Amino acid sequence: MRSQHPRMQCFTNSPSGESYSLTGLSEPVLSHSQSPDTTTGVRMPNSQRRLVGRPTSRARVFCIQGGGGKYLKLLIQPGDGVSRLVKGIKKAKKSVEIVIFRFDQDEVESALVEAVGKGVFVHALIAFTNRGGEEHLRRLEMHLLAKGVSVARTAGDLVRYHGKMMLVDRKELYLLAFNFTHLDIDHCRSFGIITRNAKLVQEAGKLFDMDTKRQNYAAGYSKFLVSPVNARKELGKFLKGAKKELLIYDPKISDRAMLRILDERRNAGVDVRVIGEVSRGRFPARNLSRLRLHTRTILRDRQDAFLGSQSLRQLELDARREIGVIFRNRNITSTLLRTFEEDWAASEPSQKELTATALQIGKTAKKVARAVTKALPVTAVVKEVAKQIRKKSNGNVRVKEVEQKVETVVKDAVKNTVRAAAKEAMQNAVEEAARVAQPTK
Repeated sequence: MRSQHPRMQCFTNSPSGESYSLTGLSEPVLSHSQSPDTTTGVRMPNSQRRLVGRPTSRARVFCIQGGGGKYLKLLIQPGDGVSRLVKGIKKAKKSVEIVIFRFDQDEVESALVEAVGKGVFVHALIAFTNRGGEEHLRRLEMHLLAKGVSVARTAGDLVRYHGKMMLVDRKELYLLAFNFTHLDIDHCRSFGIITRNAKLVQEAGKLFDMDTKRQNYAAGYSKFLVSPVNARKELGKFLKGAKKELLIYDPKISDRAMLRILDERRNAGVDVRVIGEVSRGRFPARNLSRLRLHTRTILRDRQDAFLGSQSLRQLELDARREIGVIFRNRNITSTLLRTFEEDWAASEPSQKELTATALQIGKTAKKVARAVTKALPVTAVVKEVAKQIRKKSNGNVRVKEVEQKVETVVKDAVKNTVRAAAKEAMQNAVEEAARVAQPTK
């Protein structure tokens, strides 16, 4: 647990433009001219709500605009780029708050600097480390400070602070599965959403404040998932709620509890497909072709969706700061479904998938063999055979002993027949899967 009176490291800018650092404080010090707005906006009456369907140049827009916050936009990478992010920063009136794990986007940086020049309070919360180490992040901090951006650094209590999000005027949330990098945006399959949902915006603002102050965050909304606070619980409930289908983008599913839930859903008849990797090849997964995979997205029963930065891995659920959301929007879910099916069709089955398919068929065949053998009504056959043997032996045999031997022979014959059929079925399944995987000429 974090201390309620932590040491704080925050950087800001003096009115003269000089940068300096402050330590030993529980909150960042900001000048009055730069203090952020913390309101969430005024709710509009239903009579003033209007349907918005005008698409942007790239982003998929499906929203109802109004104070209720049912305003949702989908970003798909590669393709949508940074135009919506830049547009959001440029329209900011009071504040832009951005959480950074990796960053090399000059266009986004220019928009942030331009916002500072217009008097907008721009506050960047930068991870204390990433896989590349701390040196680049520390250079980024100093670079942004020199441009007039206020900078705070995350605590070092978790393995990683891996969440990616941005808040504009505390009214609009940009929740992203991708980093602010050319690699993630131009060469990876990833998604993001833009929402004005008041509850999501409020929770995101609260998380930003707590992580900036290095204080404990307490989850306040079940649709806003934060690791290691409520993500495990809410994702478990989300998976258990599947009735027909789970379509998953995940680089590596390995958490034992989550794997058990997925196994339970499969045994209940739910179709589970994964683009990514599954520990020990427990069920079908395909490697994404042509693109890197950098999203964690789950589609449930073609109605509900999870999108965020946390994989179904123990480390990302229990030891890292990860951020995600659960939402329901028919049009956006349909677009995500279409994208998944296209990626699934374009991706070749991995050897693990072929092996998992064969093993699943084998397990099923063995279960059927045991069930058939156990329930086989052999009594009549056994008694008739024993009767004929007794007649031909003039009654010089023990009836019970004959019946037992006959019953064993009959059941063994059934088992062997079913096993042979299962072996043939397994071979046919593997050959068929390999044939389907071959590209058409």
